[in-house]
Amino acid sequence: MISQWRLRSIACIFAGFALAGPARTETIRVAVGTQDTTINCAAGGLLIRELNLLEKYLPHDGKYKDASYDVEWKNFTSGAPITNEMVAGKLDFGAMAEFPAALNGVAFKKAGKNSLFIAVLSGSVKGSGNGVVVPAASPVQSLEELKGKTISVPFASTAHGMLLRAVATLGWDPEKDVKIIAQAPEVAGSALQSNQIDAHADFVPFAELFPFRGFARKIFDGAQAGVPTFHGLLVDAEYADKYPEVVVAYLRAAIEANTLLSAEPEKYSELIAKVTGVEAPVDYLFHGPLGLQTRDLTWKPEYRKDVATAVETLKLLKRTDSGLDLDAFITDKYIRAAFKASGLDYDARLADYGSLPLVAKDAATGKPITATKRVAEIWLKDEPLVRHYSTPESALKALAAFDKAGKPARAIYAQDHQLGVKLLADKAWFVVSPNGQIDAFLLREDADAFAKKTNGSVKDFEAANLAAQSSHSAAK
Repeated sequence: MISQWRLRSIACIFAGFALAGPARTETIRVAVGTQDTTINCAAGGLLIRELNLLEKYLPHDGKYKDASYDVEWKNFTSGAPITNEMVAGKLDFGAMAEFPAALNGVAFKKAGKNSLFIAVLSGSVKGSGNGVVVPAASPVQSLEELKGKTISVPFASTAHGMLLRAVATLGWDPEKDVKIIAQAPEVAGSALQSNQIDAHADFVPFAELFPFRGFARKIFDGAQAGVPTFHGLLVDAEYADKYPEVVVAYLRAAIEANTLLSAEPEKYSELIAKVTGVEAPVDYLFHGPLGLQTRDLTWKPEYRKDVATAVETLKLLKRTDSGLDLDAFITDKYIRAAFKASGLDYDARLADYGSLPLVAKDAATGKPITATKRVAEIWLKDEPLVRHYSTPESALKALAAFDKAGKPARAIYAQDHQLGVKLLADKAWFVVSPNGQIDAFLLREDADAFAKKTNGSVKDFEAANLAAQSSHSAAK
């Protein structure tokens, strides 16, 4: 007969099994706040989502052996609402520029929590990407001419920071010498078309998108301010501490998206256009070779310093009275791990400041393009790939032939001679030198100065095009 003690012991063992049950499968949420229309964030959101790249890297071994994932995507038009949802625990990751990211860190701090700035996505150590536009018919050619005028800008954005720095450089009082009002880009587009504002300052892609659509003209590029700008990725610190492998997986997906963009910029510019409505030629302006910004996931010292500047500027704006421990807020731990897991050299990329290189042959001569300072490009309608030319003269001659053959251009690009940034050529100024050389400029004042130095003449795109054809005919 089994003793009462033995029966009680067996009962306790079975009760323990019943309570423990089978091993539980944990469902891990991966909730990401993206900014699809802020197209330089594409490698950190839109492409990962559309190409299902995150699922490819999420861990399923070790402590994640029995885990399942609930991947959630939410799209926003700016960084502030992403921060609100991250602080509320509704999002784990967020993509935004340095100014809203600084506010993100402060907001988490006020809530008794922490966020981490874990990677750069795309930016410019020169400042390109932010810009100021005026209505297409405005006589204004430079920022200096906007004294006493009304300029709208999304408040607390990276473009707001650029505008304040530019105003300070001019020696203006931002509260007396210019009227700066808050306006989202979707509102500013209509305001520009109806001449309700004198100018609008904005971030990627609007300073290029509005001119491309024909109702605005760019008069100031962030590169003139010389202050870096970028967008990057943040994560809830508690989440990162609990699921570090998931954070690394997310960054590995971003690395692959970046690689795909580099390999086939036209193809993925079309995808970005399909999702966002931002036309593919504008997407290519950023993501193609020699692009307006550089996709770079490493923490350049200039970007770290830019975050510190953002915090100080936000204090001056009285948008925050709190500082940030930037050594704790900015971390390269996860992106370094992602680079290593992807077989890439983080330190080599960190030291590389080059934009996406152009490896191409001149479409006119078939010879490799070795010098890129004067490169021009044509994207014809109904052609999947952009044609590259060593010089604007060569591109404009080819353009005339295409027009004659009934092959309209979808977009024409040129490199700014002064600023070194990529331009929409049909919105640029050109200097035609006595020897027939043609150079592109964003700013009329830069073109005027160069023309004076070289005894050249300043022309708009149409006039430069005619000059190229005349030169070509004379050469015959």
